[in-house]
Amino acid sequence: MTLHDDAVLVLKGYEDQPELRDLYLAHLDAHPDGMYKPCGAGHLTSSALVVDAARGRVLLTLHKKLGMWLQMGGHCEAGDATVEAAALREATEESGITGLTLLPGGPVRLDRHPIPAPCHWHLDVQYAALAPAGAVEQISEESLDLRWFTYEEVAGVADTSVVRLLESTLARLP
Repeated sequence: MTLHDDAVLVLKGYEDQPELRDLYLAHLDAHPDGMYKPCGAGHLTSSALVVDAARGRVLLTLHKKLGMWLQMGGHCEAGDATVEAAALREATEESGITGLTLLPGGPVRLDRHPIPAPCHWHLDVQYAALAPAGAVEQISEESLDLRWFTYEEVAGVADTSVVRLLESTLARLP
């Protein structure tokens, strides 16, 4: 099974946000290369909001290029077997935390946002990940900063897409 095939299966099983889900599926149907950065019409990305083991804070990265506090995530790569694996890889790379586990049940949200040319859209498949107890974060080359925020602090530092991701994550947490 290809990453493209996995994304189609994941999206077909995702029951929330039906209009956006259908837009993602139409994009993949029209663009066999729609999983990867070279697709000029846009491409899927995969991300994860990292929640601490005590379930009271989330880890955000100050994105180097955008200068915004965001969840961990980015482009799918040829070695990613699944969209879920891409989210876990990105979260691990950008947080420096090993042993992250994604919340069960598949994606938490979808978020489509414009990006600068030559590409036009990121179609982000968003997950939530739990950090193991005692996890220590380590900043990556892709970040200006990396910091834990209480749930209440997120709206003061992050944009609406991150706030919505947090809300959906909190609804899914056991």
